[in-house]
Amino acid sequence: MPLSKILTLGYMVLTLLSAAPDDDDNSWVSFRGEKGPGKGKHIVLVSGDEEYRSEETLPQLAKILSKHHGFDTTVLFAVDEDGTINPMRRDNIPGLEKLDDADLMIIFTRFRELPDEQMKHIVDYVESGRPIVGLRTATHAFNKGKSSTYDDYTWRSKKWDGGFGRQVLGETWISHHGKHGKESTRGIVVPDQASHPILRGIKDGDIWGPTDVYGVRLPLPEDSQPLVLGQVLTGMSPNDEPVDGKKNDPMMPIAWTKSYSAKPGASKGRVFTTTMGASQDFQSEGLRRLLVNACYWGLGMEEAIPKASEVTIVGEYDPLPFKSGGHKKGVRPSDHKVGLSR
Repeated sequence: MPLSKILTLGYMVLTLLSAAPDDDDNSWVSFRGEKGPGKGKHIVLVSGDEEYRSEETLPQLAKILSKHHGFDTTVLFAVDEDGTINPMRRDNIPGLEKLDDADLMIIFTRFRELPDEQMKHIVDYVESGRPIVGLRTATHAFNKGKSSTYDDYTWRSKKWDGGFGRQVLGETWISHHGKHGKESTRGIVVPDQASHPILRGIKDGDIWGPTDVYGVRLPLPEDSQPLVLGQVLTGMSPNDEPVDGKKNDPMMPIAWTKSYSAKPGASKGRVFTTTMGASQDFQSEGLRRLLVNACYWGLGMEEAIPKASEVTIVGEYDPLPFKSGGHKKGVRPSDHKVGLSR
């Protein structure tokens, strides 16, 4: 082949590679950051829960972070043998090796029983001291599986009290404090934390969701700082009255910061945890802003948080109600790009 044709072919290949939209596999989905302060930072979002539709929340959060704030994002899912997303499958989240060079992990899993080769990437990330954002059931993210290598991470761990949830995020699963499916949640800012950068642009009542307040042990670990309290409401509307009595006296924290060190001598990492985050909760602009701000803070970029972070929904977002096994069947990771303009 003449040298001119070889050079032309080489140029075409390089052009195709540079134009490749994202680093995708059939088992996960990625979004390339557009303009914004997050340019050059990579956030990996790990989904996998049976009930609260993390497989809907996290792709939308990833789109917001990429389109409005410039972060490169990769969303991982519980995937079945046929390549579809199946959060009922607890032992498979392909792509966790993406955490190896991630700048931030967002985790929203529940009772996962991952094989050692997958779990190792999460453990390595945690032990590195890099920042973590945990949503709702991440407090009980892992359960003891067939292997005992990472038993410490299980939600009922005795050796590592409360496992990953309590030791890293600040709490494990305790209880439904509000009545599940009947008493929704209104966010009330902790008064002396109103100036915290994560709360920039957020006031009392901006955060609301149909999911109930989770019970936590009070006080939280010493290295935790509550930011938002969960007011238990009498019904499933943001305008409902608060429940009378002990459920709101005191109110449980529903969002807090924490530092963690997963092993002696390791550097401490920043953590933000919220017990909200179901896909219907994510319709709340205030909750979306809280999570976006938390990502900036986790990465040490709090100075770049605007007065009101842009959190407009990207593309279509029509979340399903929370329900165990209530996920939409037949959805593939790549389907989350359908209808998006780039």
